[in-house]
Formats: sequence, C-alpha cells, structure tokens
Amino acid sequence: MKLNSSFLLTFMLAVLLTACAGQSYNLADYGLKPDSKENASPLIAKALQEIAATDHPDGVTIVLPKGRYDFYPEGASLREYFISNHDQDNPKSVGLPFENMKNVVFDGQGSELIFHGRMLPVSLVGSENCTLKNFSIDFENPHISQVKVLENDTVNGLITYEVAPWVQYEIRDSNFVAKGEGWEHIPAWGIAFEGDTKRLVYTTSDIGVGSRHVAEIAPRKILASWKNKKLIPGTVVVFRGYGRPTPGVFMYHDTNTALENIQVHYAEGMGLLAQMSENITLDRFSVCLRGKDDPRYFTTQADATHFSGCKGLIRSVGGLYEGMMDDAINVHGTYLKVQQRVDDKTLVGEYMHGQSYGFEWGRPGDTVQFIDSKTMEILGEQNTVTAIQAVDKPDDHGAKQFRITFEKPVDPAISEAGTYGIENLEWTPAVYFADNVIRNNRARGSLFSTPKRTVVENNVFDHTSGTAILLCGDCNGWFETGACHDVLIRNNRFINALTNMFQFTNAVISIYPEIPDLKDQKKYFHSGIVIENNTFDTFDAPILYAKSVDGLVFRNNVIRQNQDYPAFHWNNHRFFFQRVINAEIKDNQFDGGFDEARDILNEE
Repeated sequence: MKLNSSFLLTFMLAVLLTACAGQSYNLADYGLKPDSKENASPLIAKALQEIAATDHPDGVTIVLPKGRYDFYPEGASLREYFISNHDQDNPKSVGLPFENMKNVVFDGQGSELIFHGRMLPVSLVGSENCTLKNFSIDFENPHISQVKVLENDTVNGLITYEVAPWVQYEIRDSNFVAKGEGWEHIPAWGIAFEGDTKRLVYTTSDIGVGSRHVAEIAPRKILASWKNKKLIPGTVVVFRGYGRPTPGVFMYHDTNTALENIQVHYAEGMGLLAQMSENITLDRFSVCLRGKDDPRYFTTQADATHFSGCKGLIRSVGGLYEGMMDDAINVHGTYLKVQQRVDDKTLVGEYMHGQSYGFEWGRPGDTVQFIDSKTMEILGEQNTVTAIQAVDKPDDHGAKQFRITFEKPVDPAISEAGTYGIENLEWTPAVYFADNVIRNNRARGSLFSTPKRTVVENNVFDHTSGTAILLCGDCNGWFETGACHDVLIRNNRFINALTNMFQFTNAVISIYPEIPDLKDQKKYFHSGIVIENNTFDTFDAPILYAKSVDGLVFRNNVIRQNQDYPAFHWNNHRFFFQRVINAEIKDNQFDGGFDEARDILNEE
C-alpha cells in the first residue's frame, strides 16, 4: 500500500498531538449525567480528587459532556479560603475545586453549571499551566431580588411592584424577606434600571428600597410604603443584600492560568477574584446576562473581575461585562499598615480592611517601599524582605499581622507613631485590557492601581453610570496600592458615562488617589499617563479629572456632545486638575470648540 506524503504528514501530526495531549478523562465515567437535576457536587469532588492524586507528566484533559449540571452544598468540597475583598466567613462549599494541578485543561464543552444556596462555584488553587474553558456559571435563585414597578403614588408615598417569578420571598412582620436555600435577608438598598434599555436610571445611584412596611395585595404583587418619584412604572429595581461571601471563580497561588469562553451570569461576590497569582489570561471571559432575552437586569454583587496582589501579565480580551454592581476590572495590591517598629530592620505590618486579610502578602526577596498615608508620598528608599512570618496565626492562612525583616535599616521616621504603609512591589502586574464591552453597570467601568505598564485599548464603555476608567491608590480605607507610572489609554469609545454619582466619579476618566493631606504633599503620586485617539460621547462637561500627577498627555481625542440626558454634574470643566504638572492637552476635537480658560481648572 502506497501512502502519499500529505497523508503521512497528517498522520504524524495526529500522533504528535495525541502524545502531547496527555491523559484524558471524561467526567461521564464518574457518574455525571447532564440535564438530570441530580446533585453533581459529590461526584465532581470525588473525580477531581482522584485526578489530582494521579501523576500526569504529559498533562491531562478533563471533559464535561455538554449539558446542565446542578450543584448543591450537600456533598460539596468544604474549604477554608480567605478571599481578598470578600467576607471572611468559612468554611465555603466549593462546586469544582481545582487544587494543586499542573498542565490541566478542563473543557466544559458549553455546559451550564447551576449552583444552589450559597456556594463558591470554581476554585483554582496552587495550580500551574491550567486552562478552564467553555462553560457558564449561574445560580438558580440569586441573592439579589428583582422587582418591577407597576404603580407609583408619589403623593402618598406608595409604590406597587411585582416580584420576578424566580425570586423566593415571604412577607414577615410587614417586611419583604428574600430567601433561598440556607439564606435569607431583608434588602435595604438597590439599583434602578430602565425597563426597556437595562441602563441605570439617570441620577438615582444607590437607592433605599421598599422592603419594609409592605403588604401583598395579590400573588407576587406588593404594596410598599416607598417614596421615590424617579421610579416610574416599568422601572426594574434590584434589591441587594450586604453579603459578599464568594466570587464565581477564585484563584490563589496559581501560575500561567487561562480562562477561555467562560460566562458568569451571577455570583454573590465578584465574578472572578485572583490573588497572589502570576500570569493570567482572560480570553472571552464575560460577566454578562444570558442574552438579550434574559429577564434579569443584574449579574454580580460586586466587581466582574478583581486582581489583588498578582504579578506577571494580566491579559483580559474580548469580554462582555454588564449589569454588575461594580467595576469590570480592578487591579491592585494591598498596603500593610505599620503597627510596630521592632528594631531598625524589623516592622510589624497589618492588613487593615475587614474583607482583605488572611492570605499571603509577601516572600523573602520581595522589593518593598514605604508610604505616608496622609500625603501618599514615598518615604526612604526601597528595601528587600529577608524574612516574613505571621504574628497572630501559625502561618499566613487567616493572618492579619506579619513581622517583616528587611535587608537595610528602615527610615527612622517610620513607626507606629504615624500612619505608614508598606507596599510590595514584587506582586504588581502589567495589564492588557482590550476589545472588551463594559455596559449598564453600577459605579465604575474599570480601576487600575499598579506601577507596571497598563494598556487599555479598543474597548467600549457604554453607560457605565459612574467613571469609566479610574486610576486610584488608597492607604486609608481599602488600603489598595498603588501609584500608576506607565498607562496608555487609546482607541476606546466612551458613551454617556456619569449618569449617576458614586465614589470617585469626578469625570469620565478619573485619576483619583485618596490623599487626605494634599496641601502638604511635596511629591506626586501618579505619572506617565497617555490618553489618545479615544472618542467621548457625552451629555455633560467633565472628561478628565486628575490629582497628584507628574506627566499627563491628552491628545488626538474626539469629544462629541449630545442631549441624551440633562447635564447635572457639579464639575463643569472638561479638565479639572489638582497638583498636576507636565500636562499636555493638544490636537483634540471638541463639539462647540475648546476654550482653555473655560474648560480647564488647574489647582496647584
């Protein structure tokens, strides 16, 4: 038999690919049945435990046959995780725990993973070279309730609303009690959406909701003592709880991780939270509704994606982020507050925020710097960690305080007598955020606080309600580092940001570090920021706000004015600068022209 060369090449490639793929597991072999409504939690737990315990030098592929899989807390893996920017209640019921795995590909093949009660859907901990792809995450009964306004009697302060069909509730002692498997609460705050567009209602921001002094006047129809004239009939309001127990995907101590074609439709915390991990790629990772016909108006309780103390490159491309209650992406480290100067080379530092502690902060060999929290100025010179150990726990798991020894003496001014922070410069990533759509969400579009190169390009920020892009830095509240020194924002389109007021919403792009004592600041916090070739469609004035910046360029941008909403913002300047030097504004196009005296406010 004679084989032609093309056949031989194809055959050899097939053999090579098979050899490189390593071992393959089909989760159907472990008893998982799609669309059965059976509890998949114990079966997945057993399967992943067995696979992780087996040596796979050539890697492994885990395949989940396409379908719907239901996960319940009963039989799920229980883990004690301390998750940055979340509630630190433990243990957590984990649906799919990928732990201590190397060279693994998990392919959900388009499956829907549906969770019940309070669960952490996916954890990826201590892994290396792992890819998760092709599945969605949702909850059968989200912890956010949704109602539709039917009538609004503004004279008597009464609103009649209809509860969405999937929401479980009861009226107890004249209170609307949202409930589910293992949880219940009386919502106090909410967000109002336009019924037809799913955009936040203009100038409503966070609102109190009609959950007290209510009566059920017909099945799923509630009459509430609730006064808000902006909630016209047809408005959809989501009732939020205060809990933020878990994200949709949790990553910790991971290296070289890829998440591909994954949709998070709901999570009670963030869509994704990654901490102390290196090199993360999000390719078509989305936090989004289930398509245009989805009856829901919301997705996650907080940020869509959040990266705390990571390094390497964070690459996020091709995502859709909508309906979440905070940023599409937030990148930062965490300052430790100096609580004790033990000696000239040793300090005790502490995690300060109640939702950010209990996980590793740094390692010997890490480069650090010190900051005065009042002025946000760097003190002394950079130093190197030679030893670090937890003070209040046996190790970093659950710890708040760390005793840190440095290579060189620490500046004599730094002690518990002042307000000083320690910043770990090793665990700071470069960021590439491109070709994403961010729309119809609460608070902000994106937030970046990293000294490494950050590129934000080719994105559409569509009705983000607050600021579209925020460069922050805070050693007083959330204690989130740090200064940005190399930022490129280009070729993005901004559509009607600032329809509502939230924290840091001073302009469409807001460079807003928290500096309690700006008047005594001598140095500058941010630097090296270029904003170019963007298009701003806006109904209001403020385009760029900046505080404490040395080196800021705004060029070749187009600002188009519309009448989609009445202008209302307190900041009526295109550019509002506070302690900004070496700024350049040139070659931009403005509807209605540009008057430097009118459009720029520069406070030294």
